[in-house]
Amino acid sequence: MEFIWILFAFICGLSAKVISLPPSIGYLIAGFVLHFLGLEADASLTTLANLGITLMLFTIGLKLNIGDLTKSEVWQGALGHSTLWIVLCFAVIKLLAITGLAYFADLTTSSGLLVAFALSFSSTVCVVKLMEDHGEMRTRHGKLAIGILVMQDIVAVIFLVAATGKIPSYWAFGLVLAFVLKPLIYRLINTVGHGELIPLTGFFIALGAYELFELVKIKGDLGALLAGMFLAAHPKASEINKSLLNFKDLFLIGFFLLIGFTALPTLEMLGIALLICLMLPVKFVMFYLLFSALKLKARSAFLTSMVLTNFSEFGLIVSSISVQSGWLSKEWLVILALAVSISFVLTNVVYRFAEHLFMENKPKLIKYERSSRLEEDVFKQPCDAPIVVVGMGRVGMGAYNAIAQQVGKKVWGLDAERAKVDWLTTEHVQAFCGDAESRDFWETIDLDKLKLVMIAVPSVKDTINITHQLRLANYQGQIAAIARFDDEREQLEELGINKVFNFYHEAGVGFAEESLAMMSSQQEAKA
Repeated sequence: MEFIWILFAFICGLSAKVISLPPSIGYLIAGFVLHFLGLEADASLTTLANLGITLMLFTIGLKLNIGDLTKSEVWQGALGHSTLWIVLCFAVIKLLAITGLAYFADLTTSSGLLVAFALSFSSTVCVVKLMEDHGEMRTRHGKLAIGILVMQDIVAVIFLVAATGKIPSYWAFGLVLAFVLKPLIYRLINTVGHGELIPLTGFFIALGAYELFELVKIKGDLGALLAGMFLAAHPKASEINKSLLNFKDLFLIGFFLLIGFTALPTLEMLGIALLICLMLPVKFVMFYLLFSALKLKARSAFLTSMVLTNFSEFGLIVSSISVQSGWLSKEWLVILALAVSISFVLTNVVYRFAEHLFMENKPKLIKYERSSRLEEDVFKQPCDAPIVVVGMGRVGMGAYNAIAQQVGKKVWGLDAERAKVDWLTTEHVQAFCGDAESRDFWETIDLDKLKLVMIAVPSVKDTINITHQLRLANYQGQIAAIARFDDEREQLEELGINKVFNFYHEAGVGFAEESLAMMSSQQEAKA
């Protein structure tokens, strides 16, 4: 990447952060400014952007349970919304065409349908970045949003196959050999250890899957996503994901810059893009009503709808192919790029107030809730267990085992991953599945029975979210949490958490105490 790109991306990203906006908005602005100054995107920036999207899809797959896609609220929500949106959006486009409005009047029936189809997607890049920034990737609404996006991505890939005429070759059937080779691939990952080979392994598998799918004439991004899902059950999946996070975020800067290089807009094009963005509230309402009909609770339906209310980078890919094929004018590519950029900004700004907006409108929103609940939203609280450990990873399990040795069944574990909870249950661990970052969850249990909540999640953002929801649910007991760094510890203590343990410091203290105890025992034995 040329230094001028880095300079503008840094300045605009930092400026956005200073005014409490996500840096990604700054990167979008940087792209438009650089284009206005006469610079052009070269092949290296395009390569960088493509790498970012490929790694993002791969890391999504690493955290995705294939069973999540089979849930009715996911596939029915995605396909149902896309169908309804295309019909409604096309009707609006034809109505605007009748009025003779610029650019709309030139759209034919087929090109109007293409525009509606391009606007039906929600942005994977925008949503994933937003969920990561808010620490909500593991929440009920976060996982639902990711499932919807994956279904939309699959639809987009099918369109690209049909539009480009790239029919998968017969060799594509050979991809099923991956399941035969799965033990060998898992053994290979176990062999790489925990050093610098971990991120390299992630790159190798993600890009290897991309090239393999391209070789058999299937969209490579789908290969990266499926490769991640293929490895999601491996014990090192989380470690690979963490090792790729910084690379992914860096490469995605190229994607945001590239949007600005699409074309220089006119004021008329900007006006049309703003007009299109007026349909975003309609997109939100359609999502919310559809999720409510699928028996989601009001808060989950509201937050999922809110984060999905934007237009997608896949819409730009669809429109770009349509322009190349002569189905759309190049002006529409600019208009859609502007609409996507504006929707990114609106989503990032509005979502900061999502919880406040929900509470303010809760009496109206809950009217659309169904009386019956999805099984995943029903929680049975363990009786007479006043201590809960939130997050059953290595630290959480260590805390659970230590407490269980002293108080027995008085402690229980809580985790957002169903597969992990099922495995823990087979190991006779009193573990339950639930979204600790949801106020709905805490409001469904008797908080008076809880005396101590131990938050053992790795992300400080997740810890803050959980604490915030506990306070809003009027929890009066004690809260303990872990932190990796002193500034995180201070931040959590200022939040009102009763006891914050520095992860590295406490590990060192425990190591020293156990070692001294071992030495004392040895000396006593000799005596």
